[in-house]
Amino acid sequence: MKAFGLSEDSLRIETFGSGLINYTWILNGCYPETSGGNKTYILQRVNHSVFKKPRNIASNIRLIAESLKKHHPDYFFVAPVLTLKGEDMVYRKGEGYFRLFPFVLGSHSKDVVETAEQAFEAAVQFGRFTRLLSDVDMSQVKVTIPHFHDIELRYQQFLKALKTGNTERIQQSDARIKTLLEHADIVKTYKTLKSNPEFKLRITHHDTKISNVLFDAQDKGLCVIDLDTVMPGYFISDVGDMMRTYLSPVSEEETDFTKIHVRKDFYKAIVDGYFSEMKDVLTQTEKQYFFYAGAFMIYMQALRFLTDYLNDDVYYGAKYPEHNLNRAHNQIVLLDCLFENKADVI
Repeated sequence: MKAFGLSEDSLRIETFGSGLINYTWILNGCYPETSGGNKTYILQRVNHSVFKKPRNIASNIRLIAESLKKHHPDYFFVAPVLTLKGEDMVYRKGEGYFRLFPFVLGSHSKDVVETAEQAFEAAVQFGRFTRLLSDVDMSQVKVTIPHFHDIELRYQQFLKALKTGNTERIQQSDARIKTLLEHADIVKTYKTLKSNPEFKLRITHHDTKISNVLFDAQDKGLCVIDLDTVMPGYFISDVGDMMRTYLSPVSEEETDFTKIHVRKDFYKAIVDGYFSEMKDVLTQTEKQYFFYAGAFMIYMQALRFLTDYLNDDVYYGAKYPEHNLNRAHNQIVLLDCLFENKADVI
């Protein structure tokens, strides 16, 4: 903590949050040597196995902070605390990269979206974040996870697994494999959109689960957080990830597939919330692809889960033998539900 100018005399450290990638702690009883007073901070160790170039994350956050401060000073943005040397991160040999954020008193996050109003507030925040940064020079924004939402790559990895994966698991997954192959048009659509100049690369969050939004005491959105995956992308990544994680009342871990369905009011809340911020930014072509965004993300996650299952769970790991198979089936059911409700939601 000395690198950040914090006294450790009465420091209390506790694990914090439900994130699965980075390691996070809350620090209570910190006394900044420069200003005095008891403050609370969030300390994170960046997962170097996922984010190969942590300095790219720091560069993006610095770029975003500077742009917002200059052009939108009223926007509430949780910027990292700089070290005494003016650095965004601290590297400790054998341990990795660490960064510090101020804890926003009076705020809270959610692990599960419970109401359509919460879905609306989150969609507003993610849309506002992209809108306010629409003038940033995209050539200065770095990629933090290459090919993160590249559905063409995920489909090719799936096809490769069909040839080289576990033969017993391939046979066991026959019905799911056929379903995913039947929906390959989702990949073809993405390829077409990428080459369309009306489909714009923007600063996109890429991980729009509800836990990445801070809410105030009245459950109104304050801002988006966890910016490690912020990089150039298409709006369908953010809208699609909200649909994938908000529409169903149960998570991707649910194995009672009868509980999976599309909550139409949540779908409307996502579209209305995001559109309220992005309506003057999105092109007419982009506005036609809100429904596709949901199909795009749900299908891609089904591909990734089933590919991992066929490859003996080398990427996600598994808590039990059919874990990733069930996750894939869960997403396939959600995808089917989305298509079944298409006439009602668009």
